[in-house]
Amino acid sequence: MASAICEGMTRKDLITHSQLYVSAPSEKTLKKWRVMGVNAVTENGKVAEEADIIFLAIKPHILPAAVADIYKTMNHPTKVINKLFVSILAGITLESLENVLAGFEGSRVIRVMPNTPMMVSEGCTVYCPGQNATQTDIKIVEKILSSSGFCSLVPEAMMTGVGALAGSGPAFVYTVIEALSDGGVKMGLPRAMATQFAAQTVLGAAKMVLETGKHTGTLKDEVCSPGGTTIAGIHVLERGGLRSSLMDAVETAALKSIELGQKHGKKNNHDSK
Repeated sequence: MASAICEGMTRKDLITHSQLYVSAPSEKTLKKWRVMGVNAVTENGKVAEEADIIFLAIKPHILPAAVADIYKTMNHPTKVINKLFVSILAGITLESLENVLAGFEGSRVIRVMPNTPMMVSEGCTVYCPGQNATQTDIKIVEKILSSSGFCSLVPEAMMTGVGALAGSGPAFVYTVIEALSDGGVKMGLPRAMATQFAAQTVLGAAKMVLETGKHTGTLKDEVCSPGGTTIAGIHVLERGGLRSSLMDAVETAALKSIELGQKHGKKNNHDSK
């Protein structure tokens, strides 16, 4: 996700690669960033000192160690004040984030849930500001996220559901596209052609939903002629449980996000004892 956000900002000339600072423990990871001209370091403290906006693009369970490394590796503590932290950590609430980052004077937090189509300017991202986030903070984050697609403010209670739908959703859709492509190959189409046709079909169907404003059931019925080929295929999908499987996938992803957040909370409670 860090790469997707970076690509969006630089593509829209909001920032240059040379203005960005990235930290990671792996030199292999940092090498990729250095090739792009980004300031890539192993010390989180260096990023915290140099950046005004700090994106926390890590796995939830790594958060305590990542924050601890800021304290450990910063050389000028007075430079790590009044920072805006933007979190993309699944399942970690604003309250938890604000507690973990409370040691940094003047810190503010905004929680966001982006998705990888940001890399092609078709992202679907939501955000929720913390109690200390200013209107200026919100406008800046909106500008960053909107540079790579759709962006919307939502209540924090919706973040888990949106993360499961929009965050994990692209992988679910890729699976559908792959399956459609497999069907095309089964019926004699070359793989490349089948994948292109499947992807374009999904893209076109999505635009029909967004641009016509019609209910998806209505759009489906417009394709299904009585006794025709499409309704026969729909019957097979219903019999196979496609609809319920996708619903279950979103629910399972949401529950996993909650589980990850709870594990983080338990670890923090253990560490504080």
